[in-house]
Amino acid sequence: AMPLLALQIQAVADSIYILTNEASPHTLALAFCLVITTFAILFGARHTSLREKHESLVVAIAFESIIKLILMLLIGGYALFEVFDGFQGLEIWLQDHSDQLQALQQPLEAGQWRTMLLLFFAAAVAMPHMFHIIFTENQSTEVLYRATWALPLYLLLLSLPVPLILWAGMAEGVSLQPEYMILGIGQEATHGLIGILVFVAGLSAASGTIILVTLALAAMTLNHLVLAVYQPGAKFDIYNWLLWFRRLLIGTIIIAAYLFYLTLGVKHDLASLGLTSFVGILQFLPGILAVLYWPTANRIGLIAGLCTGIGIWIFGQVIPLLYNLDQIAVPATNLVFQSGSDGWYQVALTSVTANIVVFIFTSLFIQPSEDEKEGASACSVDAMSRPHRLQLQARTCQDFVGFLAVPLGQNTAQREVDSALRSLKLSPDDGRPYALRRLRDRIQANLSGLMGPAIAQEIVDQYLPYQAGNSQSHSEDIHFVETRLENYRSQLTGLAKELDSLRRYHRQTLEYLPIGVCSLGNDREILMWNHAMEELTAISSKEVIGSRFDALPQPWQNLLGEFIQQQEQAHLFQKVIQDNGQPRWFSLHKAHIEEPLSHMDGSVILLEDHTDTQQLEEELVHSERLASIGRLAAGVAHEIGNPITGISSLVQNLKYETDNPEVIEETAEQILELTKRVSRIVHSLVSFAHAGRHTGQDQQEPMHICAAINEAVSLVSLSSKGKDIEFLNQCSSHIQVIGDIQKLIQVFVNLLSNARDASEAGDSVTITATLLENTVTVSVTDRGCGIPEAQLEHIFEPFFTTKEPGEGTGLGLALVYSIVEEHYGQIHIVSPADRMQGRGTQVNITLPLHHAEAKSESAWT
Repeated sequence: AMPLLALQIQAVADSIYILTNEASPHTLALAFCLVITTFAILFGARHTSLREKHESLVVAIAFESIIKLILMLLIGGYALFEVFDGFQGLEIWLQDHSDQLQALQQPLEAGQWRTMLLLFFAAAVAMPHMFHIIFTENQSTEVLYRATWALPLYLLLLSLPVPLILWAGMAEGVSLQPEYMILGIGQEATHGLIGILVFVAGLSAASGTIILVTLALAAMTLNHLVLAVYQPGAKFDIYNWLLWFRRLLIGTIIIAAYLFYLTLGVKHDLASLGLTSFVGILQFLPGILAVLYWPTANRIGLIAGLCTGIGIWIFGQVIPLLYNLDQIAVPATNLVFQSGSDGWYQVALTSVTANIVVFIFTSLFIQPSEDEKEGASACSVDAMSRPHRLQLQARTCQDFVGFLAVPLGQNTAQREVDSALRSLKLSPDDGRPYALRRLRDRIQANLSGLMGPAIAQEIVDQYLPYQAGNSQSHSEDIHFVETRLENYRSQLTGLAKELDSLRRYHRQTLEYLPIGVCSLGNDREILMWNHAMEELTAISSKEVIGSRFDALPQPWQNLLGEFIQQQEQAHLFQKVIQDNGQPRWFSLHKAHIEEPLSHMDGSVILLEDHTDTQQLEEELVHSERLASIGRLAAGVAHEIGNPITGISSLVQNLKYETDNPEVIEETAEQILELTKRVSRIVHSLVSFAHAGRHTGQDQQEPMHICAAINEAVSLVSLSSKGKDIEFLNQCSSHIQVIGDIQKLIQVFVNLLSNARDASEAGDSVTITATLLENTVTVSVTDRGCGIPEAQLEHIFEPFFTTKEPGEGTGLGLALVYSIVEEHYGQIHIVSPADRMQGRGTQVNITLPLHHAEAKSESAWT
């Protein structure tokens, strides 16, 4: 960059000297350097906040570019209409000086103009001031898209007056070099304003370039050289330290450029200086292209190639420039480099070719490090950043401040963390791992702008490290990748756009499913929380996505946590929880996702709300109980009437047996026994009528199946129809199952009622229990007419009944099926039960056996 800066200084100094013909060009150059140093500090190092965009600088450069274009067009118009008196005069002059037109039409050597284009292409992206404007001062990517057509258009308009100015200078007899021809036109012009305009145009162009180049070089030198060697301690105010050191570098760079200008003297033309600078910048082009398109390239190969190319450039162009050599020979070879504007082509091709060859071969023979591979993947033009989902040692934002206070100091650390939180719009209380990772990345990006990427990465890696031995080191941060895709989707085209549309379709399908979907990583970090989950849990996806599973509020943490920990259980039905004091029923399903190639292992949980269905089912059960009580009413009245009649007779007898104490005592005992009988009947009816009103607590507990069957037999026997049927309960009194005793009584009441209705007077209904390893099968067998085979398929459907209208609701067996399934059991009907006679029905209910009972009971009772 020194030849480029020296070019600007020489152009300004020579211009002032040509226009005034006073003072030495060196003195004028020194004065200009002092003034431009002040402006560079004011524009680029004025405030302590070094990451701010220098909007005033950008506006100033844009304004001077517009002024320069307008002035060039005005001077071109002056040359055309004042010097040549219009197009006709220009045509006459060109006819008289046909050699100028022929020189203009003479093509350059093919290799030279192609190399010239390559130089200009490299300068557009690799020159320090161009890089500074494109990346450091750029406000948005849309500006770059506009620049792809606006910059070439600007350069075209800027170059249009150049031939006119050159020919006008020749027509006016200006004896200056071609690059100063415009100044000669200003001197020859009858209007003094033309000379002033010419000088302003040249001064604005040179000063803008010097300021931008100096600011870019100062930042690069500070970040990549100074801070790599020395870093201020935590006791320093790092912002002021960096600010003043940057100001010092700005002044140093401009003075170094002035010294380089003094070394060169005024014996070289501007074209030679410009070409020398462009050939030097060309050495960075292979590295820039490799970063984007060649992931195999590595740091050692880049440095080796740069050293080779820059070495040839210094030997072939810079040394002849400094010592005013016409040519220089390469030792031990026949290669000779010509100096000046005629020898740049040979040096450019030789240096960049050697650079590329050394770069390629060194990179092929030396394997890149893991950091280089990660950096290459991030910088690749076809790749998107795919960060890993790692756990940080810091658990809160305040931990970040504490850790960063060691290298930066407490105030600086707090300021950096607060700035990162504001830019990410995060709360200081947000402790989600995803939010902390984004905060770490933002702090690293902010420190990169402050201290350079190398120092920033070193600080972040050392003081904000990930947990050691993290087994999820290859798990990708899917939520972050999808967020980036959403922001990037407008730039996708072709197949990538189609694939992204397919991804969005599947994503929206999951988001708007009518059942809750929760996706987890293999580290139990929540990756997806769809709209149904938000409605079921009243928890926003923004609050939980990226957080750890154990950060969920209750009761969802226990509900989902216990289910995900049960590795072998893929389904959980009718799980009841307390939510705001109200019982709710859920069914859960899960599946494990294994993607070994993409390192995206995890689990997905589906959550279904069965609260409304469960409450409706309980209402139906209760209605069925009330219907059963109604059918038992006549028998209940008879059962209660008999003991009441007995009590009445005993009370009447007491009137006449008052003198005999023994008779009174015996009568009292008989009355007490009869009242107990009435109480048992009433208690059974009341318990049966009010059972099933769920309180929200888990009512399943170990219970004796024989006791439940005896209770059901007692209830069914209250009916007048049940008087003529014998119920034989042959189940062992020791058999236990896990269940809700009232619901199971409802099951047996319904089954025994159906068996009673199907039996004739004098028949018996047998209840037996068969033990297997972990289950017990209860069989209810009658000797009725059986069920036709065509009706067996529909027997468990709601409202399906084989009874006469008004005698049944058709809900009994449907509720039996639902209750048995709720108890993780099975029900099976065999009809006819006696295949020899073709009569009878057997209903088999299989229930999980209580484990303690499974170890103590025999196989059949």
